[in-house]
Amino acid sequence: MKRFFLFFAALVSAAMIMSSCGGEDTAGKVNDFRIKRGTNLSHWLSQSKERGEGRRLHIQEDDFARLDSLGFDFVRIPIDEEQFWDEEGNKLPEAWDLLTNALSLAAKHHLRAIVDLHNLRSHNFNAVNEGKVNTLFTSEEAQQGLIDMWYQLSDVLKGFSVDSVAYEFMNEPVADDHEQWNALIAKVHKALREREPMRTLVVGSNRWQGYETMKYLKVPEGDKNIVLSFHYYNPMVLTHYGAPWTPIGRYKGKVNYPGVLVSKEDFEAAPDSLKPELERYTKEEWNIDMIREQFKDAIEVAKKYDLQLFCGEWGVYEPVDRELAYKWTKDMITVFNEFNIAWTTWCYDADFGFWDQQKHTFKDKALVDILVSENK
Repeated sequence: MKRFFLFFAALVSAAMIMSSCGGEDTAGKVNDFRIKRGTNLSHWLSQSKERGEGRRLHIQEDDFARLDSLGFDFVRIPIDEEQFWDEEGNKLPEAWDLLTNALSLAAKHHLRAIVDLHNLRSHNFNAVNEGKVNTLFTSEEAQQGLIDMWYQLSDVLKGFSVDSVAYEFMNEPVADDHEQWNALIAKVHKALREREPMRTLVVGSNRWQGYETMKYLKVPEGDKNIVLSFHYYNPMVLTHYGAPWTPIGRYKGKVNYPGVLVSKEDFEAAPDSLKPELERYTKEEWNIDMIREQFKDAIEVAKKYDLQLFCGEWGVYEPVDRELAYKWTKDMITVFNEFNIAWTTWCYDADFGFWDQQKHTFKDKALVDILVSENK
């Protein structure tokens, strides 16, 4: 009998060790990473040359407290390889400290967080427009480099609860072939699951996380701790009106919403060089039904895999006529609510944002009121 109890005790002890090491069977188990409304803390640890004191002061505890008080429940934090590793692959400590501090502050103020690896040296979503060449999908070395970056991020971030922090292992993939992206998803997913079997992973679609490519996405089967992500800025003639980095931003005529966005008269008055960009907007009726229709594929894919759907980027450039911006935003919020789609606006305080960090005041309080209106 004594031997039996010793044997039983040994089994219990082994089971406890397996559990503490993540060795238990986690297949089908679901954590409590639940999200609904948020914003991107963009142009801070990503897409910014700001360093030192300026970067350290850019996002502070009062920003997280403000977002919590307004009714947001999570943030997406884009980060870039160049801010976290030098060209030899050595860690740049300050950025790591800022990230871990941000995650702690987010948790303190009841905000979940998605850490989004936004730009790599081997892959930039805007490479085509910047005359650069992405090597990620043609280089085994670059793909292993991506995995190694996530190994290092996991080593630092794994102490944060799986209920409060998720990983988006790459932003806006631009692969020539959808299967290239699907193959990389499988590879990175396998590597991360060996380290963190219960962490929520955010997986987007190919070609800039477009809603129209969601139907080509292949998601690892049986893993319920995945959130599916797409981005949406349609119609661009409205959301990017006046934006200097895109051809449609050069249009100076009138835009309507809802309805036909550009009248025939305004189309004829536009420069000939812009007419190929504008022609579609003279024929299509844009309204809430168009948004529903364009979301359809993404919604169906989420249903197929029984996973939460998340629109990680959407928003309106600041110079856009505010009444048009508000009408479009209200329609977007309505569709998100109808289909239980979580979202983060692009963005908090940059050129699509609603908060002015310099003046420490709202740039557009009316927009915020629309975003969180159901809390009122």
